[in-house]
Amino acid sequence: MGPARHKATLHSLVPVRYLSEMDLESASAQSTFNTIYNPRRNKGLAFTRDERAQLGIEGLLPDSVDDPATQLARCASHLSHKPTNLERYIYLSELEDRNERLFYRLLRSDLGRFMPLVYTPTVGEACQEYGHILRRPKGMWLSLRMKGRLREVLRNWPDADTRFIVVTDGERILGLGDLGANGMGIPVGKLALYTAVAGVPPWTTLPVHLDVGTNNESLLANPLYPGLRQHRATGDEYLAFVEEFVDAVQHVFPQCCIQFEDFAGKIAVALLDCYRDRCCCFNDDVQGTAGVALAGLLGACRVLGQPLKSQRVLFLGAGAAATGIANLIALEMESEGLEIEQARARCSLMNSRGLVTSQMSGLSDFQMPFAHAAAPCSTLIEAVRQLKPTALIGVSTQGGAFTEEVIREMSSLNSRPIIFPYSNPTSKSECTAQQAMEWTGGRAIFGSGSPFPPVTVGNRTITLGQGNNVYIFPAVGMAVYATQASRVPESVFLEAARTLASQVTEASLRDGIIYPPVGSIMACSEVVAIAVAKHIVQLGLARNPEATRPGADIADLVRRLWYHPETA
Repeated sequence: MGPARHKATLHSLVPVRYLSEMDLESASAQSTFNTIYNPRRNKGLAFTRDERAQLGIEGLLPDSVDDPATQLARCASHLSHKPTNLERYIYLSELEDRNERLFYRLLRSDLGRFMPLVYTPTVGEACQEYGHILRRPKGMWLSLRMKGRLREVLRNWPDADTRFIVVTDGERILGLGDLGANGMGIPVGKLALYTAVAGVPPWTTLPVHLDVGTNNESLLANPLYPGLRQHRATGDEYLAFVEEFVDAVQHVFPQCCIQFEDFAGKIAVALLDCYRDRCCCFNDDVQGTAGVALAGLLGACRVLGQPLKSQRVLFLGAGAAATGIANLIALEMESEGLEIEQARARCSLMNSRGLVTSQMSGLSDFQMPFAHAAAPCSTLIEAVRQLKPTALIGVSTQGGAFTEEVIREMSSLNSRPIIFPYSNPTSKSECTAQQAMEWTGGRAIFGSGSPFPPVTVGNRTITLGQGNNVYIFPAVGMAVYATQASRVPESVFLEAARTLASQVTEASLRDGIIYPPVGSIMACSEVVAIAVAKHIVQLGLARNPEATRPGADIADLVRRLWYHPETA
């Protein structure tokens, strides 16, 4: 099969839109292979008898016609026989490959159960084993071997109206480090949540891996590693390749938003600074994490009955995530009346060398706004005692770094200490929910990046809040999709954080719960998406005529564009 014929076949197998009732007559002439084996068209045993006759697929399926409940029950039965979460991840990935609509119906049937299987924490293990569990490749793999031809290669993707790309180079996957091409599980998982949580149509999304090599020697020596077998490109070669990729996206998919994901800290900040004013893009590790952290702090402030500007925040970690959160906190404090320098002075960072101070050498430009004049501290407990923070935020990927001594010191300084161990996966979390509650006598206001089981506080058993970026980035994605935004400024994440915080009920706050329950995440995402979309329109960044016409009903626009697998 020659290249031209192969490309045409790809396009026929991955159509831009779904089969609908009106398509049935014309679709009857299409190949049965394209009907049954294309995940966007395949309905499995849910094809009615009339559809089977009209599509020419009679006899190719068992006699039974499944209703939606039966299909979900069949999936549940399969999952119940899988012995590990990794095996469940593999099953769900294969379900997406053969019946996309059923995959999203299943996810939405119990998001609290399935999000940890398709994303954190299971996706971390899946990425570590990606070369071993790889079945059908998803998305696009752009290798250094393709430099100079990225526009041409991107045109091989069959959906011309691609609106979202989540891209990684695999260098800093979660808290697991350099996983190279195995990091593709992250863009795949992120985009599944765009659709499952916030209604972004799946045919508008594209996961991408920029394969510039890996410095992980164990992967390079592994015969099943699927990526480019060389050490990482760096410097001008690396930056030129990323530049070519961003340029190619603008030409091939002119309305596409790029989400940078799991790049190394300094590179992440540099790429965001380089492209944020040149194209529609954002970095979820920097800005999405900042949005969900700020929302958690705003919720904590509601519990305390205090303004954000009165808080003192100490970060364990001084990379892109920490400075991204600190920047957004400072902007919100500024909106409450502080000068920006006063606001930044209330945020302090710790790195591997100790407290970040103005006397410390070798700091990056993005760390300098939070390098204050202070006595040096080499340990976290010293910094807590010196700075007396009201909030402790962990973005260090150092599991167990919030020790009993540290948490008890926070508890002695504050009647309700704010403890946010945001690192993930779970093994990298700075402390557990149970530890935070035990060591503070149940007084901690807690939010974590990884999910933890319910904890007992006194005579109550409660599920504490998870500060998962999924509360932010899918809703921002839907807002960008609905408005066709030309840019994603920092104020978008302020708006998202404020709106998310407003969705927490007073009853939840009384229990110390600062994020909406996972069961309401779709409804919450709709509210956030509408608020962010309105903000984008107010900023003059919307390109969709439906959003910019006088009197446009933005809420109605978002709801009309929302993807529903039952009716797609």
